[in-house]
Amino acid sequence: MSTGLSAVQNAEFNSQVKAAYQTAGNLTGLCRIKTGVVGASHEFRRAQRGMATRRVPQTNVVPMGTGYGKATAYLTDWNAAEYTDVFDQAKTSVEERGVVAENIAGAIGRRRDQLKLDALDAANPSPTIGVNIGGTNTGLNFAKLLAAFELMNRRAIPLDKRILVISARQQTDLLGVEQFTSGDYVQKLAITDGKLPPLLGFKPVIIEDRDEGGLAVSSQVRTCFAYDMDALGEAVGMEPRTEVNYIPEKTSWLANGLFSAGAVVIDPAGVIELACYES
Repeated sequence: MSTGLSAVQNAEFNSQVKAAYQTAGNLTGLCRIKTGVVGASHEFRRAQRGMATRRVPQTNVVPMGTGYGKATAYLTDWNAAEYTDVFDQAKTSVEERGVVAENIAGAIGRRRDQLKLDALDAANPSPTIGVNIGGTNTGLNFAKLLAAFELMNRRAIPLDKRILVISARQQTDLLGVEQFTSGDYVQKLAITDGKLPPLLGFKPVIIEDRDEGGLAVSSQVRTCFAYDMDALGEAVGMEPRTEVNYIPEKTSWLANGLFSAGAVVIDPAGVIELACYES
């Protein structure tokens, strides 16, 4: 308990952070999640496909021999801390506390997103949809999405679990694609409000430029991803929580958001990499 800060104030602030966090992470909930992890790692299991065999009368059945692969997510611990004096009882302001809460929640949300993005990047999926699909040095275009769509179909990935992670530049690219903006093709016109509808079954998620890293870009080529929600796993050892303590040396309050989590690609076959040129 923080000296001079009531339990009610602590609880209210923690609730503010939790409420703000619900909308802070762009990739929140878009993967398999294991909570309450004890220890430094968690193993996600994936069942390999089995195949039926023809029955022969009066013979023993043949087991499918289904195997199980595993992928290990290693948890890391994170802080999102801010010195502030808005918890001074003589100066307490709900509005100012809300700003601090949103700041902490945003930092936590972006970091948890980055854990997932780093896991996707480390998966080295194959094949990669190259930068020259649909032309030389092209951005995100209809041809690349069709290629990703076909690969997902070949791998029998459910339509309702397909996520497309792109940056702001690829969003701009798609707003120039007739198939996604013309009333001849779609009912919802993204060109009117700038919001992309599901594209060929993919739910688009936009990752803005971030200090945490965001989507990697090298030599003007951005690495974007299409993935199956069941192919990406997040292990959570400590759900985001906050604590507020008075630091005499700083004559200020330290508001700190804490969490522990890790991410890993469970099945590389559920991840497709798209290389998009940014001029």
